[in-house]
Amino acid sequence: MLEGVKNFSSLVGLSALLVAGSAAFFSVFGLSKLFSGAALSVIIMAGSLEFTKLVAASFLYQFWYTMSRLLKIYLTTGVVVLVVITSAGIFGYLSNAYQGATINFEKQSTELLALEDRLEQLEEDKDFLKEELELQVQSLPENYITAKRKLREDYNPRINSVNDEILQVKTRVSDLEISLIETGVDVGPAIFLAKAFDTDVDTVVKFFIFILIFVFDPMALAMVLAWNTTLGRKSFEVYGENKIEVVEEKPKKIKKEKKINVSKVEEIVNKVKRIGRGGRE
Repeated sequence: MLEGVKNFSSLVGLSALLVAGSAAFFSVFGLSKLFSGAALSVIIMAGSLEFTKLVAASFLYQFWYTMSRLLKIYLTTGVVVLVVITSAGIFGYLSNAYQGATINFEKQSTELLALEDRLEQLEEDKDFLKEELELQVQSLPENYITAKRKLREDYNPRINSVNDEILQVKTRVSDLEISLIETGVDVGPAIFLAKAFDTDVDTVVKFFIFILIFVFDPMALAMVLAWNTTLGRKSFEVYGENKIEVVEEKPKKIKKEKKINVSKVEEIVNKVKRIGRGGRE
């Protein structure tokens, strides 16, 4: 029984440390993004406060009924405020990660649309140059062979230049389409959920971030308190076994004392009988 309680307590403690450590990591780096001008100082300060929050919560749990009312109010308020700060840091971290992905996605999408418009315009320019060349060639008499050749020599570099630019734009469009597919893997689930709920992507992402921050750090704090509970139960089990051993020893001691008292009584009775008969010891 005691071994099972010990193992479960270790499991709860490991879970508490993992959740609390993850929440602290996201919060600390989220706050450092918010105050990027003093990132190192913010990391040190936030890390210290995260550790102190867990210790303060454990202290409140273990000494709630013995500490002063003023200290109880201050520590409780401090823990609640630190939970809010941690949640804000997690929100900042996740929002920054989402914005980094979406900004890149939107930037590439905008560039792709612009390149597609440019490609369409270049195709129109090429067609216009060809039509213009043919019209001018047809306007000349058939025996103006040299003049027609000269016209084609004048137009061909312009047409070739447009063709080269079209090739460059098409290459860039292909690269962007591949990049958008890779970036879409990151934001694809959010886009799918936005379509499913008939809303925009930002609203869906903010909703899930709020769900995470309302569960993440409060869960870490709850697991720390649960760990304290299992540690207290383990101590109770150890104390209970020792108490049972003491209780079992007492009856043996009492029985031994009773036997000694009976023998003394019998000795005294025999002495009284001998005295009554006039005998001596």
